[in-house]
Amino acid sequence: MIVVACPGQGSQTPGFLSPWLELPGARDLLTAFSDAAEVDLIRHGTESDADTIRDTRIAQPLIVAASLLAWSALEQRAPSTPGGTAGHSVGEIAALVIAGVLSAHDGMNLVGIRGRAMADAAALEPTGMSAVVGGDEEVVLARLEELALTPANFNGGGQIVAAGAPGALAELAAEAPRGARVIPLQVAGAFHTGYMAPAVERLRIAADAIEATDPTLTLWTNHDGSVVTSGSTAIDLLVGQVASPVRWDLCMAGFADAGITGLIELTPAGTLTGLAKRGLRGVPSVAVKTPDDLDAAADLLSKENA
Repeated sequence: MIVVACPGQGSQTPGFLSPWLELPGARDLLTAFSDAAEVDLIRHGTESDADTIRDTRIAQPLIVAASLLAWSALEQRAPSTPGGTAGHSVGEIAALVIAGVLSAHDGMNLVGIRGRAMADAAALEPTGMSAVVGGDEEVVLARLEELALTPANFNGGGQIVAAGAPGALAELAAEAPRGARVIPLQVAGAFHTGYMAPAVERLRIAADAIEATDPTLTLWTNHDGSVVTSGSTAIDLLVGQVASPVRWDLCMAGFADAGITGLIELTPAGTLTGLAKRGLRGVPSVAVKTPDDLDAAADLLSKENA
């Protein structure tokens, strides 16, 4: 089974969409995505600096649009369809589009609302996130509980992302769990925690107006790594996920249980294939960072039905 993975916030870099605009139809597609999300994706994906595209309102639509643009280009080159798909955090929206649960327009509209709602929730009080790499998981989780921090992302491969008050995150860095490194993340707030509750309500109102269909591919959820077969359930989990932990570790376990034979990470790629090297050892992977990577991805995808 070939799985297509869609990355989450933090994977974007300045100018990363520039080479994609050379593909036929790419500019028109991004223009349509920009209208749906109410964000100028072409400008931000080619001209804006790192601080600008770190803004949650911009970053989230930019990442989902990039994944969908890469998927559109890959579909044209590979006659085979993947066996399944999943997305990390906001990447779940792109995965739902690929699985046929959402239309691309609805997905881009929803991610625009999600980005604005989460940015507004993050502005209510100072919070942040830090990656904790290494150490014993039980010891790490005990230390987070001691500091009233939330494990927001379980990324697998010995990486947990902690979220909460800046002072507590500073204490975590000053006195890290044995064998662990603490890396502060450049994000606007404590995503995937109770701090995001106001964003959940706004997103739920928007999601209620969307007509979802059942997935046509195997679709894993960040909620617990299980397979979702109902479109309406997939939407409900997507909404709730804004304020609950991302279980990418369980998603990778689900891939392994399903007999994954290859992983393709869509643009802006690199993070999830990096995690797969530790969590899915020996599984071939392709990170689609630029159009130059499409042929390798198409070649891997062609093996789905070989």
